[in-house]
Amino acid sequence: MRRGWKMALSGGLRCCRRVLSWVPVLVIVLVVLWSYYAYVFELCLVTVLSPAEKVIYLIFYHAIFVFFTWTYWKSIFTLPQQPNQKFHLSYTDKERYENEERPEVQKQMLSDMAKKLPVYTRTGSGAVRFCDRCHLIKPDRCHHCSVCAMCVLKMDHHCPWVNNCIGFSNYKFFLQFLAYSVLYCLYIATTVFSYFIKYWRGELPSVRSKFHVLFLLFVACMFFVSLVILFGYHCWLVSRNKTTLEAFCTPVFTSGPEKNGFNLGFIKNIQQVFGDNKKFWLIPIGSSPGDGHSFPMRCMNESQNPLLANEEPWEENEDDNRDYPEGSSSLAVETET
Repeated sequence: MRRGWKMALSGGLRCCRRVLSWVPVLVIVLVVLWSYYAYVFELCLVTVLSPAEKVIYLIFYHAIFVFFTWTYWKSIFTLPQQPNQKFHLSYTDKERYENEERPEVQKQMLSDMAKKLPVYTRTGSGAVRFCDRCHLIKPDRCHHCSVCAMCVLKMDHHCPWVNNCIGFSNYKFFLQFLAYSVLYCLYIATTVFSYFIKYWRGELPSVRSKFHVLFLLFVACMFFVSLVILFGYHCWLVSRNKTTLEAFCTPVFTSGPEKNGFNLGFIKNIQQVFGDNKKFWLIPIGSSPGDGHSFPMRCMNESQNPLLANEEPWEENEDDNRDYPEGSSSLAVETET
């Protein structure tokens, strides 16, 4: 009886958590809907008097708005990609591993299994990276997200504003969302500014539209500042071919910690996210190369390009087998096993 109550309570708490996780997304959606109303109706249709100016404002606004909402939708509803079956322990191997009480033997078992897989990163102690929740050997750059309760390929972070884990499957969409968000806020701020000044000076009648125009500029500037910082940070990550997790915790390879282990050079780093075909770079469709399970590494390219060996030396790293807290900034909310 008591066990049934505990299970029901646990299920209820999980349900509440899932519902509450959509609150940040709902807030963003409401702000966007209000901004659409304020810009299209209160500014363009009521405040702006010139027909030509109205048409120009509305055309460019809706062009940006379509890409902004499209990329946001893709960031939210593109499911994180998980490791395929070959990285999971078989039923027999799982039983052997769980029944073995000696840590050193367990470590050797995982090492033997990993020899058949394309994994080159290790924990800080040199052990094979293993997720004891998903019962799988982690592919390179894969981490366990406690919010999503699964291992995510090339995990960057868990973002509460899209209620999704950002990783290999949707990192391109997330970057595009940030870019179009910055453009959306900038466009609104620049086109609203002149009417903000007119209302401020009393050159326009103090009607209902005044509040929407004044507040629209304030909200656009506020979001622009925070978004441009976040977008700039992720641009830096892309230029170095790093994830947010790798920026805070240097990846460890079989040869040791290497902070630039996946750095292939500026152009190739961009292509690792957006693909080789530049015509797809601005459109939110999947074009990232590979399958998310393995990635080209710097050490494999140095023999082909000796100039890569002249980069800055590697940094030391801590143990990779840790739990990350659920984020203390707007950058990320992530948990890794």
